[in-house]
Formats: sequence, structure tokens, C-alpha cells
Amino acid sequence: MMSLGEQIIWLLLLAIPVACISWTITHEEVFREPREYCQRRSETCRTLLERKFFYLLTCEYCFSHYVSAFFVFIAGYKLLLNDWRGYLISWLAVVWIANQYISIFGRLRLDIKRERVEIEGVQEEVEAIKEEKRAA
Repeated sequence: MMSLGEQIIWLLLLAIPVACISWTITHEEVFREPREYCQRRSETCRTLLERKFFYLLTCEYCFSHYVSAFFVFIAGYKLLLNDWRGYLISWLAVVWIANQYISIFGRLRLDIKRERVEIEGVQEEVEAIKEEKRAA
């Protein structure tokens, strides 16, 4: 069994691809069409089970559970305990850390977008001033 320090490092590192994949599939343009299909199905399917299944594919928090289970399984990662309980604990811990990463990334993207809009506004003001000077 790994030392506690190694387990924590594994936890922090395993959460990175989980966050990356979860965000990319549920937010980025490259997966827009399948995401929109799943979104429509989550609203129009007849049975509750079908609607919830498709919803789970459009929510980054929900989707991160699937991705986390996959990575914990292929890595054979166990946290704190060396039996099935270690898998359960590690699965939920990776989900939680991955969603912290997703929150940080989402906030960072929002700040970057806000700064771009502010810069564009300043550039438009500068251009307007230049036009006024040329006209005068």
C-alpha cells in the first residue's frame, strides 16, 4: 500500500484528467452536437430513467462521477484502505477534487472573458477618440 503522501499526490493528479475530460465533454464546442442531443433527450424521453441518463451526460458534476470511476479503476487507486472501501473513498475523493479544479477553471475563464470585454471596450473608446481627432 502507498504511503499517505503518495496517496494524496495520486489523488491530486488523478483529478486533473477527470476534470479535463468532464469539462471538455460538457462545455467545449467540439462536443456541442452530442451534448445538445443528450440535452434534448434529457427533456423529451418518456421514462424518468432515460431522462436522467441523458442528463448525467450534460452535467460536469454528474459526468465527473463516470470519468472518475473509470480512472480509479484503470489506475487501481485506493485511498486510505486497501480493500473495496479504498476504491469507494478514492472514487468520491477524486470526484470532489476534480470538481474543485473545474470550479477554479470556470472562474478563471470567466475572469479572462470579462477582461477581454473590458479591453475591447477600451479599444473602441480609443478608436472613437482617434476618429474625433481626425474629424476635427
